[in-house]
Amino acid sequence: MEFDEFRLAASTADLSEEPAAREHADCVEFRMDLADAPLDALAAYDGSLPLLVTNRPRWEGGETRPDGRLDALAAAVDHKAVAAVDVELATLRGRPTGENDASVADLVGRAREAGVTVVASVHDFAATPDPRTLDALSAAAARAGDVGKLAVTASDRDDALALLSATHRATRRGERVATMAMGEAGRHTRAVAPVYGSRIGYAPVRPEAATAPGQYDLATLRELVESLA
Repeated sequence: MEFDEFRLAASTADLSEEPAAREHADCVEFRMDLADAPLDALAAYDGSLPLLVTNRPRWEGGETRPDGRLDALAAAVDHKAVAAVDVELATLRGRPTGENDASVADLVGRAREAGVTVVASVHDFAATPDPRTLDALSAAAARAGDVGKLAVTASDRDDALALLSATHRATRRGERVATMAMGEAGRHTRAVAPVYGSRIGYAPVRPEAATAPGQYDLATLRELVESLA
């Protein structure tokens, strides 16, 4: 999965929801950190949608403890249905990862060998950084992975506009990015950011199972993105 155009990911911790996502999604973001026995679920997966696997640590909004987190991701990229893996930019830059047999370099190497896209992600759950910082983060994430993901928190329309402007600048620089502003003030950016070059959108299969503030449900986001294309 090259993400050479916009792809809509259905976010879930339950792979049995995949059939319900097929009508609207291009892939499934499997939240391993929110799932029970995620590697067993992967082994049993026989759905038709490719998977983007995420095993988010607590320090960046997830639920996984450090020990074994990278090992689980490394095992996941060997699954034939896994097309992409999300790794935090901070992890790629050397943030301590706890006790793991696999290093982050091992994880990225296994992904490359398997032809699995690496999404390097950055999340700011408090604010939207200034434009210079947005540019630096998106550029660093795009260099570190095949796609740089930048999710910030918008408190007003100025923040939302800053995120969209940063998306436009990154695209013009030739960076492959996925961007969104979390929170109600940034909700519309999830539909609008693809106009400016964002390559991945995220939406829950079930509206009540949203994994980030301000998410649209899957069907609504697909309709909005297509209406603006």
